[in-house]
Amino acid sequence: MPQYFYTAQSLRGESKSGVLEAKDEHQLARTLRQEGWILIRAESPTTFKKKWWRMPFLGVSLTEKIFFTRNLRVMISAGLPLPRVLEILANQTKSQKFKKALLNILDEIVKGKNFSDSLQKYPDIFSELFQSMVKVGEESGTLEDVLKTLAQQMEREYELKSKIKGAMIYPAIVICAMLGVGILMLVMVVPKLAETFEELEIELPMTTKVVIGLGSFLAQKWYLAIIILVVLIFLFWQAMRTKAGKKIIDTLVLKIPIISSIVRKTNSAYTVRTLSSLITAGVPIVRSLEITSGTLSNIYYQSAILEAAQKVRKGEKIAQALKPYENIYPSIVIQMMAVGEETGETSNVLAQLAEFFEEEVSNATKNLAVVIEPVIMIILGAVIGFFAVSMIQPMYAMLGAL
Repeated sequence: MPQYFYTAQSLRGESKSGVLEAKDEHQLARTLRQEGWILIRAESPTTFKKKWWRMPFLGVSLTEKIFFTRNLRVMISAGLPLPRVLEILANQTKSQKFKKALLNILDEIVKGKNFSDSLQKYPDIFSELFQSMVKVGEESGTLEDVLKTLAQQMEREYELKSKIKGAMIYPAIVICAMLGVGILMLVMVVPKLAETFEELEIELPMTTKVVIGLGSFLAQKWYLAIIILVVLIFLFWQAMRTKAGKKIIDTLVLKIPIISSIVRKTNSAYTVRTLSSLITAGVPIVRSLEITSGTLSNIYYQSAILEAAQKVRKGEKIAQALKPYENIYPSIVIQMMAVGEETGETSNVLAQLAEFFEEEVSNATKNLAVVIEPVIMIILGAVIGFFAVSMIQPMYAMLGAL
């Protein structure tokens, strides 16, 4: 039988939402009426998928997860039962995918399942980091403290991502403007110059032929250009999903002079911040390393932490296990980890180190526009120069022949 996502109201004006299995909406209404509720709204998975603004493949934003974690902690600390908290938060969320997940988790908890076990059904919403920390919080009775640590972790992640995205806005605008102007020139100016050259029967150099050919193609068969662009983007996206493609991109970003520094600092910040949060929550060291590996985006950092986890499992310390990876992790990371392990304050040392790297990323992103601007100007000048020479060269040849 299909599941229905419903909203019902009692005769006293109380409302509730949830998930129930029923043959159809009439049976759902009868079932709720027997319990003293009147069905207000019901949606089956079929109707749910028909609404494009509620498409389930759309992810849940980090801001919504932060809002959920903050409020979950506050309500639990106030003494509200977890099912009631989830019902309130499900009604507050704007994401229908998130709402559906929370209502299903609520249903699982009512049936007697643990909160952490219920979260495992939604790995695309609740990361392994979230699941593991909640599990530790449930087992140790420190769920409120764990949720506080999780909220801080996600807030730091959001701040870091926002700074990086903000720093890329200016270069992206300049590059888009440059492409826009270039396309307009190719479509509007080049064909007219091509007609002039054709009338004068001038022998054109290869560079001019290339520019004119590209301009004619964009002017006459623009729809093919759009199709080719979409296909190239799709192929790039597919390549990024393969291990070989991701390895190529991750290798490039670690070698590009300006970008590599930010990538190293960002991955270092994520590593030490996540490790600090997991160790603080009481997750075992080896498991913490394995989970941390899954939160990193660069394949080289993932491999480094996974291999370190295997070495730590055999008895090595974290600092020793990461020693071979000084080419991607700054030496300060390994040194501070060694200090933390020697003093027994690993989580605190890593938290301070995370703040240091986050500040470094902040400073680097602030200066990114200043550093990239000359590079963009050089590229822009080279493109304009190539275009100008290609168009002017035939004119000089014509004047020389007079």
